[in-house]
Amino acid sequence: MSFELETPAQIVTPDTAAATGCAPASATNTAISTAPPVSTAPVTSYANVVLPGDFPDPTIAKIGDTYWASATSAEWGPVFPLFKSTNLVDWQLVSHVFPTNDSLPEWTEANFWAPEIFHENGKTYVYYTARKKGGPLAIGVASADNPAGPYTDHGPLVAQRYGSIDGFPMRDEHGDLYLVWKEDGNAYKKPTPIWAQRINATHTKLVGKKVELFRNDAPWEGCLVEGSAIVRHNNYFYMFYAGNGCCGKCCTYATGVARAESLLGPWEKCPENPILKKNTTWKCPGHGTVAEFEGRWFLLHHAYHAQSHEFVGRQGILSEFTWNEEGWPEFENKSPQAAPLHDVSILNVSDTFMGNCLAGTWQWPIGREPEVGVSDGQLLLTASPTGMGSMIAQRTFTATYKVTTAVELGSLEPATFAGLSAIGDPNNALALVAGDGTLQVWSVKGGTHECITKIDLPTGKTLNLRLEAWGGQRFRFTYNVDGSSWQPVVLDSFALNGTYLPPWDRGIRVGLLAQGPATSMVAFNHFAIRNQR
Repeated sequence: MSFELETPAQIVTPDTAAATGCAPASATNTAISTAPPVSTAPVTSYANVVLPGDFPDPTIAKIGDTYWASATSAEWGPVFPLFKSTNLVDWQLVSHVFPTNDSLPEWTEANFWAPEIFHENGKTYVYYTARKKGGPLAIGVASADNPAGPYTDHGPLVAQRYGSIDGFPMRDEHGDLYLVWKEDGNAYKKPTPIWAQRINATHTKLVGKKVELFRNDAPWEGCLVEGSAIVRHNNYFYMFYAGNGCCGKCCTYATGVARAESLLGPWEKCPENPILKKNTTWKCPGHGTVAEFEGRWFLLHHAYHAQSHEFVGRQGILSEFTWNEEGWPEFENKSPQAAPLHDVSILNVSDTFMGNCLAGTWQWPIGREPEVGVSDGQLLLTASPTGMGSMIAQRTFTATYKVTTAVELGSLEPATFAGLSAIGDPNNALALVAGDGTLQVWSVKGGTHECITKIDLPTGKTLNLRLEAWGGQRFRFTYNVDGSSWQPVVLDSFALNGTYLPPWDRGIRVGLLAQGPATSMVAFNHFAIRNQR
């Protein structure tokens, strides 16, 4: 498999699935790293962007000598990526909890949020949030004999009237296992209690009565508290939690902590809350999980990078903390210390489709998994007549970038369109597509489709398409045929305004689409993202 993240030092290991026998397309191993070049000097700083791109609500758990992480998938499949690391800095994408549309739990329909990894007695459990079909948000659980899967779902554990989210499993001082979660009252302008209730021995049902631990009652917490993550240290349980508005350009998120000698309370909130808040580089830090490594303590949490904000989404960053004399955790300057990447080219993406399966970082809208094949250096994408058609996409990493692909014109059947797109979701996108002898720019806003311009398609064998983005919100399309010079698609303005693209909780993806009869198949020769500052 030729998919890799490129760096001059080649510190990223290419995927080896093609050489060893390909896993299913949505479970392909793909190595990812944002660490600096390897050095013989001891590592003293772990303040890093470790899950670059849109990875909200990250979770981390140590299983044996290996750390495992996951994050919110929202409305993109495959659902809940599974990463592993031995040092908290270098992470490898291994698989997904629900790797295909067919593997999604039957009771779910959307909002795949906030997974939490829990391991004991040789078994791994993932507690997660999803919306019940026709119902409220709920917390479910899936289990596997290996952290990499495959996972078996056991259905929902709790689904309150206002919704239940952000489940976190924790054993109390007596060894009894509890689920701690948030009641989603803020969606109805109600308080947001944090509840705890005992879990049965098979991890499949809540038993006994639920107990409220605390709720949003401090000014900085605003309309909610959520994202609980608990660790036991000395004689206390410490709950790291988030407060206020999580997402989008007007977010106000920050992180607080509370402690109690008993899991069921009473809980005392830290007088220095919030203990982690924004700075000039990172905005709205929160919803993380604690990990200890070589005697040092870290919170793996998300935050928006100030320069790209909602256009890239909430990125997974590692923040170190210490314990003060009063026994409370402290972050330096009460803010994330992760430095922005100076060389964003290390996050460049290149896929020439040389293996026989799709790299694991490709995504598709939930419920719309496309039929995809990879063979002889081509990606074969079966078209769909619905909406924008079949889509596969990659996360973006910066606000300014160039994306290129090549379409085999001979593969375009009548009434079939294929091309390159910037995607907020299936109802909000911009695209440059070829079909029926034309080259067209499409705008989809709130589900309304508009063809902005249409020109005759030059003759040739291979059509190269390029999308350029500035600041995450201005887009320009160019093209060439058979390697000739790039030609701009002439519009009324130099660039298109894509401010509307990102949903409230997700960053922009870029990818490939094929729209037309389901009997049509389009061939793409390569795909690349080149990041710029």
